[in-house]
Amino acid sequence: MSEAPSTSPVCYRHPGTETLLRCSRCEKPICPKCMNDAAVGFQCPDCVKDGRRSQRQARTAFGGSVVAGRAAYAVRTIIAVNFVVMAVSVAFGGLRAIAGAGGFLNTGGAQTKLTRAFEVLGYARYGGDWHGVAAGEWYRLVTAMFVHYGAVHLLLNMMLLLQIGTYLEERFGPLRFLALYFLAGFGGNVAIYALQEPYIPAAGASTATFGLVIGIIIVNRRLALDNSSLIPLLVMNLIYTFGLPGISVEGHLGGLAAGAAAALILAYAKLPHRSLKQAVGCAILFAALVAIAIARTIQILN
Repeated sequence: MSEAPSTSPVCYRHPGTETLLRCSRCEKPICPKCMNDAAVGFQCPDCVKDGRRSQRQARTAFGGSVVAGRAAYAVRTIIAVNFVVMAVSVAFGGLRAIAGAGGFLNTGGAQTKLTRAFEVLGYARYGGDWHGVAAGEWYRLVTAMFVHYGAVHLLLNMMLLLQIGTYLEERFGPLRFLALYFLAGFGGNVAIYALQEPYIPAAGASTATFGLVIGIIIVNRRLALDNSSLIPLLVMNLIYTFGLPGISVEGHLGGLAAGAAAALILAYAKLPHRSLKQAVGCAILFAALVAIAIARTIQILN
């Protein structure tokens, strides 16, 4: 005698498993392996996924993602890129690219093919050709943020970035933090290009990190938080800028000014349409910096 076929429902994800359980949201049959606790009853994996997708993401006071900001993805990526660039520079220039080639207490690294190719340079002739931003190498205004003259130069900037950048990314979220970092670094490099002699090179993330120092002060003021511990940090960095030889004063002050402008835009833009106001403000600041660089190019070539 043949057995009668089972009429019990089966799990929609495991057809071989009979079940009497159903999703409280879509009523699809689910087995114990697929059920997820809900406020009322159980839900299937598909409904749980849909619920997470439709849930409103928590935002910071400035419109950034709270979860992504706390993870510090942007800061970690920037640090990783800087260390990779240093490793490539050492591969081109040997161990003297790390230290022992001059600078303060002989801690500076030697120039390599990589630093020479990507540092800020206005206009100079080497290798038989003219090089620099005025020669059409505009990328230098960005790449110089990731090039360092030695390990000490790199480590000082990365320590400051880790300390301050993590705090700022948590407040702004990754995208807004990257906008602040980029505009501060770009602004500092434009200041180098516009104000230094065109044949003097410069590089380093300090143009960007100086912008972060003033940025954290502006953010804390906007949030009505105490800044008393941060003012000495700013003063100390300014003393370092003016007191040590070989430091690009123009780059540090330019990064400070551009970072302040970007931080004010990001911190003080208000609802409604806060994100749009932040984007437009940052775009205007970037356009102004590009205009300064264009004017300097015309001046050099004429």
